[in-house]
Amino acid sequence: MKRPGQSRHTMPHCIRLFLLLLLAIAPHAHAGPLKRNSSGGRPNIIMFLIDDQNPSSIAAFGGDTYTPNLDRMAEEGMKFTRAYVSSSVCTPSRYSFLTGRFAGNSHSKLYAEAVGGKENQGLPNFNVALERDKTNVGNVLREAGYTTGFVGKFHLTSILDFPEFYKRKDKWINIPKDAIPGPETSAQFKQNERWMRRYLKTLGFSWAKNVYPENVRPPYSMHNPEWTTVAALEFIEENKDGPFYLHLCSTLLHGPDKSWRKSMDNPLITGEGKVESLSKVMTPRAELLKTITEKGFDSNSHVAGEAWIDDSLGAILRKLKELGIDDNTLVIFAPDHGREGKASVFSHGSCQVPMIMRWPKRIPAGKVCEELVQNIDLAPTFFELGKVEKPESYRVEGQSLTPLFENVIAKDWRSHLYLEMGAARATVTKDWSYIAVRYTKDQIATIKRATLQNLPKAMSYIGRLGIGVRGADHPGFFDEDQLYHLKRDPKEMKNLAYDIGQITRMKEMRYLMQHDLEVIGRPFGEFIPGGNATAPGQINTQINIVKRLKIKGKTVTVPEALKKKLGVTDEATSDNKAKRKAKREARKKAREESKSNNQRQSNK
Repeated sequence: MKRPGQSRHTMPHCIRLFLLLLLAIAPHAHAGPLKRNSSGGRPNIIMFLIDDQNPSSIAAFGGDTYTPNLDRMAEEGMKFTRAYVSSSVCTPSRYSFLTGRFAGNSHSKLYAEAVGGKENQGLPNFNVALERDKTNVGNVLREAGYTTGFVGKFHLTSILDFPEFYKRKDKWINIPKDAIPGPETSAQFKQNERWMRRYLKTLGFSWAKNVYPENVRPPYSMHNPEWTTVAALEFIEENKDGPFYLHLCSTLLHGPDKSWRKSMDNPLITGEGKVESLSKVMTPRAELLKTITEKGFDSNSHVAGEAWIDDSLGAILRKLKELGIDDNTLVIFAPDHGREGKASVFSHGSCQVPMIMRWPKRIPAGKVCEELVQNIDLAPTFFELGKVEKPESYRVEGQSLTPLFENVIAKDWRSHLYLEMGAARATVTKDWSYIAVRYTKDQIATIKRATLQNLPKAMSYIGRLGIGVRGADHPGFFDEDQLYHLKRDPKEMKNLAYDIGQITRMKEMRYLMQHDLEVIGRPFGEFIPGGNATAPGQINTQINIVKRLKIKGKTVTVPEALKKKLGVTDEATSDNKAKRKAKREARKKAREESKSNNQRQSNK
């Protein structure tokens, strides 16, 4: 029956609205798949962290090598030519990447045990760890709605901060270096890798897989970027709807060049021991080596490792493109420090690193930034982009890099950087670097009683030979005060600190360092007296002597002329060295047995 006033041809209102809706969406029905964008405008973020890499290992930075994906990333994004890490060995640098603060401000129990309370001078090196309060990128971004993942090398564990992880049934296994490869040892490596997943989730990460606790270890000490890339691609695929944060850490380019090429001949050696197979997610190794040769390079040289890690990056970029999330994903590529100057605070081959960022939606292509930036700047950048309100107790010492994204320069950007490594600190401006080496009271005592053979170890900034004295090829490495003009002397070989013409410059640089040290809040030499800090000038004799020693890696040679001048005889015959080594190994074995017994007792 017709209602009053209604025509029999009048369409019911609800149907009319439905047809209008169909007409509205019809033009888009065959426009192809829509890009996923459920991130609320926030970008996905991938931090691709490499180990031990100089600018010379990337063609985009002038290196004589084969890195097509990094070169393309630089062409399509922003290259940073004055990027620095705050410390130049793995652990403290990685701490800063994950927290946005200096390692010298770690409040982990591990660091407190190593250096004491705030009343003492800090000695940041391999003695820091991520803390129980979860003040790290993985946790804070997760709480803000990101899915956060960790893949690859970690190197920040601590039995003091997480003792429960070393007690229960599925606890960490101390695998001896002379373990025999085989199913049993592989099972132990696999257990430790699963242990690392739980550890990282306890720190606040949503997801973790294919994790190396630290550097590759014998008997499975082969690099395998395919193993980490597989996990990275899995994480990206699972979280393509975003937003996600991925902390992807390679074990390359750690170790000697030849170890990279040797690793390529062992495709099934991974961080969980020997596996039966591995997904083909990268260019087949033989094909990559063939390409390197065709490009005119020696496939058995350093280029093999550099091209190999570049190929891993290529797989990541392809996956982003395939999923349609390329435009809104910020990818950062950077190493944890340089190669030649590890454990120093030099710029060249040490704290100054190559860094590239790519984010098509926000960063214009082909930009080059020459501002002073640092790894502590990354966390605050991620927090700003992720619209994070960090806890008030979370100490961040960097500043967001977003003002640099458009024009590569920013008003009132910082004028200098602060660096730290063991007993050394540095202040770096665009033109100058000032380094202060100040030992603690205990270190001074050790230096004064050291034999000639042990003097370089005692005077290295981190108390170690090997990597601890890589910077000793610089004439000023052991000087308590060092000043270098970075434009005229980029390799920092001429120390101007004692040049009478640089008195004013020294005052200016020391003033900047004083300010930064006050912010850190710990004593340091005469800058901030107190605690175990000491003033310079107490070991002038030892400085003059150590400069005359020949140091190569862990080998220290005392020139005969120096022995004669000082009236000393050979300090250590081969027999004496062997006896001391045997005693050290016996003490180490006793400590390990005692630790193992204590763990067994605690598990009962």
